[in-house]
Amino acid sequence: MSTNNYHRFDESNIALAGLCQAAALVKEVARRNQFDSQALVTSLNSIAITTSDNTEQVFGDVNHLALGYQTILAQLSNQSTNKDVEVTRYIANLLSIERKLSSSKKTMAALGERISNIQRQQLHLEITDSQMLSNLASIYTDVVSPVARKIQVAGDPEILKRPDNQHRVRAILLAGLRAAVLWRQLGGKRRHILFSRKQILDSAQQTLNNISTPN
Repeated sequence: MSTNNYHRFDESNIALAGLCQAAALVKEVARRNQFDSQALVTSLNSIAITTSDNTEQVFGDVNHLALGYQTILAQLSNQSTNKDVEVTRYIANLLSIERKLSSSKKTMAALGERISNIQRQQLHLEITDSQMLSNLASIYTDVVSPVARKIQVAGDPEILKRPDNQHRVRAILLAGLRAAVLWRQLGGKRRHILFSRKQILDSAQQTLNNISTPN
């Protein structure tokens, strides 16, 4: 594998980490209602960043994608004990939905219009404000759900029946779709996960090693 190809995986892995982070966050919210708040902010903020100079800017900083890179390593490694079936299902479902959305110009235009509204609202509200979470969730419900098969989220019924958690989960799924779109735009393909797994894992491990952690 050439150096250029490794660099390509470094770039596309940022988006893949964003996708995997969203999948992991969905499980954290649905199962325990305990989640990495910085990872959540990073994922949700990426929804409204539609123009950037590079991929890292979409997520602010790769340091905030540690959960995503950890998930890549766990899901793609040969150690079956590290794999999480629920997270795998969320990732696969999001990739499938992304393909359906991207094939519809009308749907993508509707998404773009609604995301523009979110960008304006961010001038006044934090991305994790309850109203913002509700607004993000409504984008998923109004635009994504009608054209894609519903993702069955497994979790604690007591947690999932709360409206704030329902909004949070749908907002995170929207962030996962944003990352899936970006991954595809950067040349990411499902076959890479099968046939270029070592390069993806090596790139993810190197990035994770370089991520600074608090003392």
